[in-house]
Amino acid sequence: MQYDASGSPSTVGRLIFLVGPSGSGKDSLIDASRAKLTEHGIMIARRVITRSPEAQGEAAQGVSPEQFEQMRADGHFAMYWQANALAYGIPAQIDQWLQAGKHVLVNGSRAYLAQARRRYPDLLAIRLEVNPTVLRQRLLARGRETPQAIEQRLQRSAELQVTDADNVHVLDNSQALEQSVTSLFALLRAEGLLQA
Repeated sequence: MQYDASGSPSTVGRLIFLVGPSGSGKDSLIDASRAKLTEHGIMIARRVITRSPEAQGEAAQGVSPEQFEQMRADGHFAMYWQANALAYGIPAQIDQWLQAGKHVLVNGSRAYLAQARRRYPDLLAIRLEVNPTVLRQRLLARGRETPQAIEQRLQRSAELQVTDADNVHVLDNSQALEQSVTSLFALLRAEGLLQA
């Protein structure tokens, strides 16, 4: 059960803001957890990204930069940011889900976390952490970028370490994905976000 600032039971859902460097396994964790999250009534936001629909990766909606800007101008996004030369948007529909009492999982951005907290003060921030050697191997294996671009990503990752550890729950995703799924659900249970 969630409670609001007055101590009364809250009927509004909670935003689960999952962050971590590119290649840390956010998409894999979401995909591996999807069925069980759905069973527990947790919604998963589908991101809009300025990446071609044919590109490998998450099941996002790929749009052109022009389409993205038009969607932004038309108020289609609850949140949006830029990272790694791409624009990312979270559909405004999440606000309807939250108001309806649904918890919502978002594949977010470490650089946008402070702004997301201002908009959703009660959000649950979760950071996936991966050993740098493992992260480099994963980025190379997916074949989306040149080795130079990967090194730039790794450098950016080091610079974007989230420092407010008291408000960010860390999950180590360096090992088996099943362990991360178990850790995720243990955290959600501890936070009271899973339906009985």
